[in-house]
Amino acid sequence: MEGQILGNRYLLLEKIGGGGMAVVYKAKCTLLNRFVAVKILRTEFINDDEFVKRFKIEAQAVASLSHPNVVSIYDVGHQDDIHYIVMEYIDGMTLKDYLNKHGALNWKHAVEITIQICSAIEHAHKNNIVHRDIKPHNILMTKEGIAKVTDFGIARAVTSSTITMVGSTIGSVHYFSPEQARGGFIDEKSDLYSLGIALYEMVTGKVPFDGDSPVAVALKHIQEMPLEPHKLIPSLPYGVNEIIMKAIQKEQNLRYQSATEMLSDLNTVLVQPQGGFVGNKSVSNQSTIRIRTVNSDDIDSTVRVSTRPSNVNNKKYESEKQKKKNNTTYWLAGIASVLVIGVLLFITIGLLTKDGSKNEINTMPDYRNKIFEDVKEDLIKRGINYTENWQDNDSVEKGIIFDQSVEPGTEYRNGNFTNLELTISNGPKTKKVPDITNKDYRAAQSELESQDIKYRIEEEFSESIKEDYVIRTDPKADEEIAEDAIVTIYVSKGAEVKLIKVPNLVGKTESVAMQLLKDAKLSLGSVLPAGTTNGIVNKQAPEAYSEVAPGEAITIWLTPQEQQAPSSPSQSDSSDTKPNGNSGGDNTKGGNNKGNTNTPGDQETSGTQQPDNGSGDGDNKTNTEGK
Repeated sequence: MEGQILGNRYLLLEKIGGGGMAVVYKAKCTLLNRFVAVKILRTEFINDDEFVKRFKIEAQAVASLSHPNVVSIYDVGHQDDIHYIVMEYIDGMTLKDYLNKHGALNWKHAVEITIQICSAIEHAHKNNIVHRDIKPHNILMTKEGIAKVTDFGIARAVTSSTITMVGSTIGSVHYFSPEQARGGFIDEKSDLYSLGIALYEMVTGKVPFDGDSPVAVALKHIQEMPLEPHKLIPSLPYGVNEIIMKAIQKEQNLRYQSATEMLSDLNTVLVQPQGGFVGNKSVSNQSTIRIRTVNSDDIDSTVRVSTRPSNVNNKKYESEKQKKKNNTTYWLAGIASVLVIGVLLFITIGLLTKDGSKNEINTMPDYRNKIFEDVKEDLIKRGINYTENWQDNDSVEKGIIFDQSVEPGTEYRNGNFTNLELTISNGPKTKKVPDITNKDYRAAQSELESQDIKYRIEEEFSESIKEDYVIRTDPKADEEIAEDAIVTIYVSKGAEVKLIKVPNLVGKTESVAMQLLKDAKLSLGSVLPAGTTNGIVNKQAPEAYSEVAPGEAITIWLTPQEQQAPSSPSQSDSSDTKPNGNSGGDNTKGGNNKGNTNTPGDQETSGTQQPDNGSGDGDNKTNTEGK
């Protein structure tokens, strides 16, 4: 189907994938001048009216989703017997291919990918769309490391007659939830189970359940608990292990109840990998039972049993009671003795230090609103014992005393017996800006949010930092900021691309067209019809004079060039001097056209018929006056 145009705008360029239900082509949208992916329904399904109807409804529903981690659907349509969906084109690979290439991932990298997928699932669930087929095969990874979930809702379009074929083709059984394997009720928690299986595979390099047949694997999902991932990877943080094991519980009520809940734990584990925050609350499944009404007799008997000793143990009870009373008396006597000794010691020290200046009575100064470093000398001079109590204070500068334990004007006696607590400001509560440069801006957002740091995003072009990655922050990394300060994240839009105008190739030979594209720093794409060579360009896409990025591929259509027998010199001369308005012909000669110059080098040899475009403009210009 390469070369075919769907919907009068989508030019199919090449096949890039396929599955049990559809074939995917890379295409060019000639209207918006961008690459797209076109998924075309296989011919064996076009006569299944129910399948086609539900396929369209699901596609239209998913088209309402708008999220950076969801492959966008741009258009849905049909042409003749072709039913197709136009989607965002992702230049990358599936997560499954990524795992096959890299093996088990570092736990942080795996969690960051899972956060992106879970965020996409959360967005879909809030729009009442359940994916039903979450697996690494349906996650596309861009070259920048961004995860994009695709095939949302398509699983719902599978009828009972197609589920076996599709399942065996795409291998979903390894990621099925137990309720899917049983054919039971499927809801949002089924997607979270599949996501947990995918995270298990990312950190261990293998799926938790495998078998000789799809049925054997499905039974393991229902009956067996997998080996915990930290037993396969001892270095795996326990927090990640907890998240995975909660997500893949057999019972739906024991799993995460929403994508939002799971997303919160995934963000937390990046800063608290040791775990301990994953909750295990569940809705009880205990059956309803009938019990006798609790009456006053039950209450009275309970009180009597719990508060009164039995007759058999009455003597022992009285003995214990007397013993406790004696212990209390001893304690009271001991405390009184300590107090008496303390008073006597205080009086004795006072008499020993009674020598004039040290016994002088003074009044406590007011140290509030003063710099602590400036009053330390005065405190020592006055013989005041003091303690420092540093506290955060948004309204008082750092180092300023804003409270004291002894009120100003209170009398005190010199001799280092007066204790004064000074409350000193640490200034506003601050936080340190984390270093998020060269990180994907979504991961940077998660890191700032986990530390309760407010932020805003600015975009700018960068030659050195790839698109969607952080260039810098303001304030800079490791700087102290106030608790309510806002950090500006500068995100790269990639290198600034200067658009190029597409030259007019219509009427040119293939070789001339190639040279014009090369001069314009563009490339030649498909040449259609396939197999045509040495023809004349009759059509091009994108159109002439439209603006495209450097290196863009231009598709051309050729008309086969007809060959004629060479004409006689007299005929050639006569033909060349005849004014017909076509200045793009062969090289001209003759006495009537003095000073004529050869036309540019894109002309064919004499005897080759060139198309007459009726215009003096373009690349083939002749000086007819010699002026």
